[in-house]
Amino acid sequence: MTVTAVLEAKGVSIRFGGLTAVCDFNLAIQPTELVGLIGPNGAGKTTVFNMLTGVYKPTEGEIRVSGVNTRTLKAFDITKLGAARTFQNIRVFKSLSLLDNVKIGGHIHYKYSWADSVLHSITFREHERQAEKEALELLSMFDLDHRAHDEAKSLPYGDQRRLEIARALAAKPKLLLLDEPAAGLNTGETTELMQQIRAIRDKFGIAVLLIEHNMELVMGICERILVLNYGKTIAHGRPEEIQRNPVVIEAYLGEAVEV
Repeated sequence: MTVTAVLEAKGVSIRFGGLTAVCDFNLAIQPTELVGLIGPNGAGKTTVFNMLTGVYKPTEGEIRVSGVNTRTLKAFDITKLGAARTFQNIRVFKSLSLLDNVKIGGHIHYKYSWADSVLHSITFREHERQAEKEALELLSMFDLDHRAHDEAKSLPYGDQRRLEIARALAAKPKLLLLDEPAAGLNTGETTELMQQIRAIRDKFGIAVLLIEHNMELVMGICERILVLNYGKTIAHGRPEEIQRNPVVIEAYLGEAVEV
């Protein structure tokens, strides 16, 4: 039986005026794979994420999520297909509670109508109870459930990162895209995050695509890595291959990274 890739990008390019930000990008991710996307600042990594999730539309090429061409779809439609993301710059709703932040992430699965929400019907109350239960379970994965009713802005930086991941998971994705999740974290927090990303993949049976500058994290958990430089793919392979690739070392790593 043929397994449909959760993500396929074929010949994807994007231009802004006369600047080609990403050129001929190709990637296929199978269910439960853990893939890294690395490269220097300005290499086009976040631009790739923006195209994969519908924020930008590619100038050329094709992107499919769960086998569906996303060319004409809005970002929320792509989330419904199974691709949820976090952002390089944290985007939590700072004045809302942790619980409400996570519940918002799962809103695409709510089945009640506008009238149900206004009238607080039985259907509305049942779905709200289920949404709260699922949100608390996600918060507990990051040891945040005891602060469920605190405002998000009261959290330290690292916990806001974790909250954003929990919110993305509330969308019940097949593919979780993490944009620099270890940014601003100390060594201990990064080690804990590595364990949590593995646990997320294993618990939910989803694929993960990870942008990260922390080479310890990337080399430690990714099964294969794609390297961008000036919008072009310069290498693609297993971590041990990437860390010894002379083109990658020259362009980005500077020296071999111990796995």
